[in-house]
Amino acid sequence: MTKTYIIADLHGRHDLLVAAIERIEQSSHSGGTIVFTGDYVDRGPQSRQIIETLMAGPQTPGWKWVCLRGNHEEIMMAGCLGMLHWWLPNGGGATLMSYGAKAGGNAMDAAALVPDEHLQWMRSLPVIHTDKHRLFVHAGVQAGIPLEQQDEQKNTWMLYPDGAEDGYGDLHVVHGHHQHEEGPLLFAGRSNFDTLAWYTGGLVIGVFDDDVPGGPISTIEIKGPTIHELMGAGR
Repeated sequence: MTKTYIIADLHGRHDLLVAAIERIEQSSHSGGTIVFTGDYVDRGPQSRQIIETLMAGPQTPGWKWVCLRGNHEEIMMAGCLGMLHWWLPNGGGATLMSYGAKAGGNAMDAAALVPDEHLQWMRSLPVIHTDKHRLFVHAGVQAGIPLEQQDEQKNTWMLYPDGAEDGYGDLHVVHGHHQHEEGPLLFAGRSNFDTLAWYTGGLVIGVFDDDVPGGPISTIEIKGPTIHELMGAGR
């Protein structure tokens, strides 16, 4: 039995990423796949560290990582080009500080501090990943529209109506983006794993059996410090 693990919306919490990878690898010595559904940057203090870790890829044999693009990667790319003035107040200031900027940095700092290879990596990320039974995406997928005709902006920005059971045909949709501290939210056709982890410290990893359709067979819970505790410890 092979498994796929889902990690959503890290938002600058490299400490949670490290803890999650350790727990996942401890749970399966035969390896597997980890799908990251985007929003690696902004808000939390360690965006650069997350990007560097994901770019480096798995360090343990037998593991495959799939990194998807989220809307905050799109915001960051536009902000670094000076095309989006609200990136910095929307969590981008914390991202710039992880690259060495002082508090209150600006777009000029982004151009000087953020390596171009980081932006190229984000630009290269796919928006959708599918396997035999599931479709992984940052925010959602448009029902009834072929995958090759999907609107990528909607895939990274859309919000499902509360309680919507939507899947995508026979595929169970697995996503983040829509934060629910009490999550994950598990429905017949989709699973939402954005648990506001960057703020609360509570990250929930979905565990899927590659041979079994539908939602997760189990979850792995990571409990790290809240953002206030983390920032207080760094003083």
